[in-house]
Amino acid sequence: MNALISVSDKTGIVELARALHDLGMQLISTGGTAQLLSSQGLPVREVAEVTGVAEMLDGRVKTLHPNVHGGLLARRDMPAHMQALKTHGIDTIDVLVVNLYPFEATVAMPDCTLDDAIENIDIGGPAMVRSAAKNWKHVAVLTDASQYQPVVDEWRAQGGLSEATRFRLAVAAFNRISMYDGAISDYLSSLHLETEQRSLFPGQANGRFVKLQDLRYGENPHQLAAFYRDADPAPGSLVTARQLQGKELSYNNIADADAAWECVKSFDTPACVIVKHANPCGVAVAEDALAAYKKAYQTDPTSAFGGIIAFNCPVDLPAVQALGQQFVEVLIAPSFTGEALVQLQAKANVRVLQIGLPPGGSTPWDKGLNLLDVKRVGSGLLMQTADNHRLTLDDMQVVTHKQPTPQQLHDLLFAWTVAKYVKSNAIVFCANGMTMGVGAGQMSRLDSARIAAIKAGHAKLSLKDTVVASDAFFPFRDGLDVVVDEGAVCVIQPGGSMRDQEVIDAANERGVAMVFTGVRHFRH
Repeated sequence: MNALISVSDKTGIVELARALHDLGMQLISTGGTAQLLSSQGLPVREVAEVTGVAEMLDGRVKTLHPNVHGGLLARRDMPAHMQALKTHGIDTIDVLVVNLYPFEATVAMPDCTLDDAIENIDIGGPAMVRSAAKNWKHVAVLTDASQYQPVVDEWRAQGGLSEATRFRLAVAAFNRISMYDGAISDYLSSLHLETEQRSLFPGQANGRFVKLQDLRYGENPHQLAAFYRDADPAPGSLVTARQLQGKELSYNNIADADAAWECVKSFDTPACVIVKHANPCGVAVAEDALAAYKKAYQTDPTSAFGGIIAFNCPVDLPAVQALGQQFVEVLIAPSFTGEALVQLQAKANVRVLQIGLPPGGSTPWDKGLNLLDVKRVGSGLLMQTADNHRLTLDDMQVVTHKQPTPQQLHDLLFAWTVAKYVKSNAIVFCANGMTMGVGAGQMSRLDSARIAAIKAGHAKLSLKDTVVASDAFFPFRDGLDVVVDEGAVCVIQPGGSMRDQEVIDAANERGVAMVFTGVRHFRH
């Protein structure tokens, strides 16, 4: 039996080659891989010996030869195929080990040129992988180092690989080629040749996602669903979560958990976010998890029932004990103390997710953020850059005679951060690092304001001396009058309306402070 090895990433390849040799296989390899194996004392034939043709064109042509592809494609159960191999003096290749030139890593480098990208487009490797995968009933094809040890273990235990294993390897191989070709298409169709600048929106968008799990059903029981992750997920994103306990996550659990996690990780101090139906119904910052939870829960205890709760700080026993007062669907945090996990075991149905916070850095990926957002429409997609704008105190423009106090400025910033994650139209009342009333998803901004006040009343919270965030501008003064009538003394909004001056005049008339951000946060 023959094993052909041709890899760019040589992780684990010496150990694999030694194991295949011990299993009785003759090793065939290319260029640098052959030199590495030979240096480790392994007997190996250069591909050039098999093809009778030396590598040429700086290594661009070395495996594109009938002696390679014939050995991969020949069906062992067809006498005519085997006779053709015999006639032409071609040996079968029974195991193929290939990983491809690092195209994705190359184009991810900020200084990558078109020439760099082109030189890292693998030709021979994908051709061999496709040949071997097509003939999976007779050839095992390995395309990732994680496959090496399981394959060796099965071969040793059973004297070969099962048909199911060979098929699984072939599917993984075709998936890898699809990912690779998609990356090439994305890069080239996004490139402006004259400037070598790339567009965020390529001429052809190739979705490259890996299924994590099938779900019991979708948004409703009559819908089917599955959960996928990006081929290269950002650290600190939901798909990196580790489920510590609880029932299987549902479609709605995942959607709501993402809303909660994206919101809570936007705060730099200990925070708690409670989400229901994709909207934050309680958000607070405090000195620790327990204090943040108590404040967040106080905003809207009714809506919090059956909600998703997320923390951006360690969760300890006191916090978990406080959570016992409500029904929780999903609990998310970067870490849990041992005592907290023991306590949670008493609530076996609570789905507990642990997600490490992103490392932070200059790119959305480093911050665990999406670069693009995608929405499905009839037979098409809407794509946009993700709303990753983050406001700072220096960005705020005070447009009224009355100036916000330092505490009000911090509360405005907090309210603005929360409003970004509330469905439009969004109105958020806040005070002292805590949401006091949230109005979401209404066709009228006035109705959102009224709903926020109604919810505050249900929770027996006073809106006197609160600050208010509006995700979009007030088109008329009536929206401002409603929130001021409810007790707001400070307002943050984008501005940009043709009637901005009317609203500013109204704020001055009412004696409240108002800040413009210049940024809108519609969320549909």
